[in-house]
Amino acid sequence: MIYKFRAILDAEDDIFRDIAIEDNATLEDLHNALVNAFGFDGTEVASFYTCDDTWNQEDEIPMFDTGDTPGEMRTMADFQLQDLLHEEQTKIIYVYDFISMWTFLVELAAIEEPVPGATYPELLFSHGEMPAEALEKQFEADGDYESYNDFEDELDEEDMDMFGGDDHFEDYGFEENWN
Repeated sequence: MIYKFRAILDAEDDIFRDIAIEDNATLEDLHNALVNAFGFDGTEVASFYTCDDTWNQEDEIPMFDTGDTPGEMRTMADFQLQDLLHEEQTKIIYVYDFISMWTFLVELAAIEEPVPGATYPELLFSHGEMPAEALEKQFEADGDYESYNDFEDELDEEDMDMFGGDDHFEDYGFEENWN
């Protein structure tokens, strides 16, 4: 089967690409198709992120194994599209270049029979010009964190006196125990 995706750049203007790709292609193949469709040079690191129906980011799927033990972490090349995306799970987030943070909302729009003679992946439609720079991201925590401003640590001025004066580390035997 053929998966048809719409990849929308997280930007102020409408910038998106429609891509058709085989369902047995890997996330790495989709990454390469996105790089070509949006005109990147492909030299930067990227990751996909699973997400829920409201685009809340979940698990990372990186290009390279970044785990402590080789082979510990699954990468883009380890996932076929049909393993992650289907009629019930249609959304995934793609981030290209972790300095610029080009962020794309990628959604499975259709699952169709292959077109005889077509070559996949295929750029089906392109709308909008890529800006010179990615939109600056605002990272904000969810929830009410105002209560943390009222933090009391039970130290008073008398406790703080222990840090003042002419004390030196040598007075506490620090030098003797240093390796």
